[in-house]
Amino acid sequence: MQRDWTHGGAIDRMQAQFPHAPTPWIDLSTGINPWPYRNPNLDETVFDRLPTHANSIACRDAMAAAIGAPPDSLCLAPGSELLIRTLPRLFSPGRVAVLSPTYGDHADVWRAAAREVIASQDPLTCADQVDAIVLCNPNNPDGRVFAPDALRAAHSTLTRKGGWLIVDEAYADLCPELSLAAAGGSDGLIILRSFGKFYGLAGLRLGAMIAPPRVCEQMVRELGAWPVSSGALEIGARAYRDTAWQVRTRATLAEMRGLLDQVLATNGIEIIGGTDLFRFVRPGDAVTTWQRLAEVGIYVRRFDALPGHLRIGLPADAIQLARLNEALSFSN
Repeated sequence: MQRDWTHGGAIDRMQAQFPHAPTPWIDLSTGINPWPYRNPNLDETVFDRLPTHANSIACRDAMAAAIGAPPDSLCLAPGSELLIRTLPRLFSPGRVAVLSPTYGDHADVWRAAAREVIASQDPLTCADQVDAIVLCNPNNPDGRVFAPDALRAAHSTLTRKGGWLIVDEAYADLCPELSLAAAGGSDGLIILRSFGKFYGLAGLRLGAMIAPPRVCEQMVRELGAWPVSSGALEIGARAYRDTAWQVRTRATLAEMRGLLDQVLATNGIEIIGGTDLFRFVRPGDAVTTWQRLAEVGIYVRRFDALPGHLRIGLPADAIQLARLNEALSFSN
């Protein structure tokens, strides 16, 4: 399976595979906020110049304040995906326990780096046996959450022997109470944050690693000069300062998630889990449901490793919700 299919969002590929599907297509494959952050007062000349150190610090400090992390523990990057792929170059744990199922690239990058990867449904119980634990909180694709106290206990066990807890908090903007950001900079703790999902601007490519200073310094060297564009830094800083938008957005996402749940339940679709940005479901026949939805121009996420499940993102409006309801009624 091609990489763009693997992560969803390949709407061009879907259009080519299903050329007779009605338009416009509805892309529910990515778990990204369908109501992106907008700021009409943005000076477009920001894209005309290289990012400055002041731009970077302003965005970093705004993000740190928004998520409650010490500013000097933050290292900005062009999205968390690059950070995931760079981590194995910064340190060398021999045995890595990775939550399963979860975002597939976590296990892939450590296997590619010739590390022993242990896929576990309960990786925190492996703290005594491994050198690193990797998990997403909330998890993707099933929305499972880990209590901060449980994470802190595992982190304590790992740090006593020089190990690492790596927490991907890509969806933590939805539920800030789950985040370990306040402990940013602690030995043995690495947190990854993503801007694009909650703020709906995945193409902006902005994320951050929260880590001890020496690890941040290593990452800065790996990323090189100007890793984040001037535009991304400017928009990111504005969005992270806009607390009113953040509060409104959490409420809006929760409301639409509730409406989506009603549609799924009405059509007999079993909801296994998810977050306020996506639902993880088990239809009677996931393969056939995915195919039939695609035939009517609705793109949802399927998984080779979880063939009985689908992930469905939030429709953007009542029209999209009605189309999904009609399609599911037909499919079932």
